[in-house]
Order: sequence, then C-alpha cells, then structure tokens
Amino acid sequence: MIAQPDAGGSDLLDAYSHAVIHAVETAGPAVVRIEAERGAGSGVLFTPDGLVLTNSHVVASRRPVRVTLSDGRTLEADVIGQDADTDLAVLRVTLGDTAACWAAFADSRSVRVGQVAVAIGNPYGFQHSVTSGVVSALGRSLRTETGRFMDDIIQTDAALNPGNSGGPLVDTRGRVIGINTAMIQSAQGLCFAIASNTARYVASRLIRDGHIRRSYLGISGQTVPVPRGIARANGLAISSAVFVTAVEAGSPAAAAGLRDGDVIIGLDAEAVAAVEDLHRQLDEERIGVPVKLSILRSGARRTLTAIPTLRT
Repeated sequence: MIAQPDAGGSDLLDAYSHAVIHAVETAGPAVVRIEAERGAGSGVLFTPDGLVLTNSHVVASRRPVRVTLSDGRTLEADVIGQDADTDLAVLRVTLGDTAACWAAFADSRSVRVGQVAVAIGNPYGFQHSVTSGVVSALGRSLRTETGRFMDDIIQTDAALNPGNSGGPLVDTRGRVIGINTAMIQSAQGLCFAIASNTARYVASRLIRDGHIRRSYLGISGQTVPVPRGIARANGLAISSAVFVTAVEAGSPAAAAGLRDGDVIIGLDAEAVAAVEDLHRQLDEERIGVPVKLSILRSGARRTLTAIPTLRT
C-alpha cells in the first residue's frame, strides 16, 4: 500500500509559506539598499514623504549616502539625524512625483517569544533577500560601538549577514517589529534587532532635533513581568517593570543605592512598565534634577532618590 502524503503537515507548511509571503509582499517594497562611502546596508521607508530608518553604523559620518528603492531608483539621501547609543539614523530622500511604499510599525510590547519573524535586507549586496525564523527572546541588552548598552533588544534566529544591518524585522502582517542591528558571527541563529517602540521614539526625536540629549542613570535592564502576588502585596496596579541587570560604578544610580536585581516600577509619578518607558522618561529635562525611583527589592517596595546627569 502506498503511503499517502501528510495532508496536515502540507497544510501547515502552506500556511507558514503564505504568512511569510504576505509579510514580504507587504513590507518588501519599503525596504531600501543604502550605500555610503565605504560601506553598505539596508533601511526601511517609514513615512510616505521619504524618511528612511537605518542603523547609525551604516551611515556613520560617511558622505555621500545613496539609497536604492525597490523600484530601482537610486537617490541621494540627507542624514536628518543619528544616535550611536541606539544605533539608529534617519535619512530623507526626495521622491518627487513618484511615490514609494512605506512600512508601518507594530507595538513591540505585543511581540511574543516564538512568533514568526521575517528579516528583509541586502546581505552582501544581494538586494531584497528574505530570511525567516522566530522571535527567540525579548528584552536582551547589547553593547553598541560606543560602548553603551542598548536595552529592549529582540533576539531572533532569522538569519542576518553583513548588509542586513538597518533593514526591518517584520511580523506576518508586514509590520516592523524591529530594526536589524547585529549578529554574532561565530554563532548560528543569534541575531538581534532594536525593538520598534524604541526605534519609533528615537526616530521622532531625530526628526525633531537631529540628535538626542539624554539624562543618564547608569544602568542596563530588561522588561520583566511582575508576579500578581507581589503586585497585590505592594498595592501596585502593574503587570511588568524593569529588572536592573547591571549598575555602572560611579553612576547616579550607584550613588542613589540602586543595586543589580532591583526592579524599577516608577520614576517620580509615572509608572515604568517597560524599558522604553524608562528611556522616554529620562529626557533632557531631567538632567541635574532629583528624581524619585520607586523600586521593588526582595519583593518589598522602596524609594530611592537619584540625580541624573547628561549622557555624554
């Protein structure tokens, strides 16, 4: 008797294929190739008037910068602003009378470990290459070329190669969940992307000011769930907060008495439910101004006072 094909497995493969195809057809036209004086990478159009998001290390201080759209047009690009601490840069291209497709951001707080992730970019100059995998982990920290730690990093096993930097990581609806930034060359399946909420916030500031001035506490952290029992015991209406993974010696956080393992739940009167909340609240207006840090330590609520400094 001849064995029949596994219809269930085939249907599953077809469903996965259709999901990836839909993601690529939706977001792919917004992906661009970026060429600078001595390097190349990827980027993604995120507004209809020609704004492109990419990695800071792709453009660095190199000029000129050229952007090749999915329709084959190559245009000169202006660098609107860049932020080495988050490895993000915003470029502008003049589209003229011919419009280009642009990609929408997803809310990275809704991203879940195990969901399908699709990377689109230009590895080794092979334009519009696609790889797919899953979200392997959330809330990673990654050291940038400036020596700072980026928080709220998405880990994926969607394969990245040189040239993918700056391209989008998208969900099955074609929405950007991250901006691809790095891979570990000696490992397999260890690739990283800047979460879309961080990218969207940084991009808005770069568009407005061309740079970002930040207040500085001197910690690295990751978003973690807060157990219901601990939240109830401390009268908290929160489900997540920021776990402190490291405190820099001599930093404002260290001077305030913050320790590794503390959980930050609030800054002054505002709740801190995620790393991007902390990034957003530590703006230039808080430089030199005492702030109240509400924390959980060993399950108990405490308040510390820190004085953020200018991040240099």
